[in-house]
Amino acid sequence: METGTSVSNNSGSIRNDSYEAIKNGSWFNQFRNGCNPWMARYVYGLIFLIANLLAWAARDYGRGALRKVTKFKNCKGGENCLGTDGVLRVSLGCFLFYFVMFLSTLGTSKTHSSRDRWHSGWWFAKLIMWPALTIIPFLLPSSIIHLYGEIAHFGAGVFLLIQLISVISFIQWLNECYQSQKDAERCRVYVMLLATTSYTVCIVGVILMYIWYAPDSSCLLNIFFITWTLFLIQLMTSIALHPKVNAGYLTPALMGLYVVFICWCAIRSEPVGESCNRKAAASNRTDWLTIISFVVALLAMVIATFSTGIDSQCFQFKKDENDQEEEEEDGVPYGYGFFHFVFATGAMYFAMLLIGWNTHHPMKKWTIDVGWTSTWVRVVNEWLAVCVYIWMLVAPLILKSRRQTTSGT
Repeated sequence: METGTSVSNNSGSIRNDSYEAIKNGSWFNQFRNGCNPWMARYVYGLIFLIANLLAWAARDYGRGALRKVTKFKNCKGGENCLGTDGVLRVSLGCFLFYFVMFLSTLGTSKTHSSRDRWHSGWWFAKLIMWPALTIIPFLLPSSIIHLYGEIAHFGAGVFLLIQLISVISFIQWLNECYQSQKDAERCRVYVMLLATTSYTVCIVGVILMYIWYAPDSSCLLNIFFITWTLFLIQLMTSIALHPKVNAGYLTPALMGLYVVFICWCAIRSEPVGESCNRKAAASNRTDWLTIISFVVALLAMVIATFSTGIDSQCFQFKKDENDQEEEEEDGVPYGYGFFHFVFATGAMYFAMLLIGWNTHHPMKKWTIDVGWTSTWVRVVNEWLAVCVYIWMLVAPLILKSRRQTTSGT
């Protein structure tokens, strides 16, 4: 028994040593050696970026080719229908690829297992599976594609919710890191500096939005959006600084930056013809600034999907120290199933951005997430972010009072 145990321990240590060698090696060696989850996540991110570019190309420059395909000849709505169908079909192929990976890697907890090797390797098989799953949607009838388009609205909403929780968890984690430092007095200066800078940026952003997107009193909707955002920042700060909550200045300040950014994105998503959106009217023609803005928005979406996918810890309950030590020795570095699930919902999300969350909405070339539906999705996302953050602040107090009431009875 002792001999068998020592042999298994030696083989496990050899596998861990080889794993560390691959992890610390060059990018070429990491990819060549296959089973490496650290390199695999970048490859999946690259595949997702290529899918985004294919969907954009199908919308803006693939209508001539799509018109020649038999299944697209009966497309009602002309050019706009062809572009929307192309985006949805590429999105469906991307979704199928990551959903298959999600089902096949869900529950993977140990390195060197068969599902770990499937996630981190077998690239030649995946290079065949991914194009095949991308081509299959182009052979399906339009009714199935339209059904997928309706389902994609829900999937994109799930992606936004996951991203929202991830951002709030990161903000709270950052605040806890500052509060848990031994030299808390010295860190307090940096916390106040960061919070003051964040509040300053929030105020400047609100003022600029009033100047750019509410030039006169007739722009009531934009005035409401901006003013309500300012009120939400004040509400979050007041609750966070309440003596019973005592969450400090940092988290509401960073959340203020987040909601101001979402409000800015919401107003920028308003249609170009709106008189209150001077910035959109100024970018009515396709110039280098429009192209650069589109590329930055596309890359930001891919980076947001990637960073959210590897942040599965914000959806896990706290574990015992023994379980954490065991995971550090032989556990996977991030949740594979969650990672692929985020990318699957991200495939639906980029489809909604490229078609403006509306299958009947015409989209101009080199634009992304434009239209009244996009605007209201952003606004609701902002309000939901504030609700989730406030709930995270007051939930411990509510649960504590309920426990005390239960124990008292």
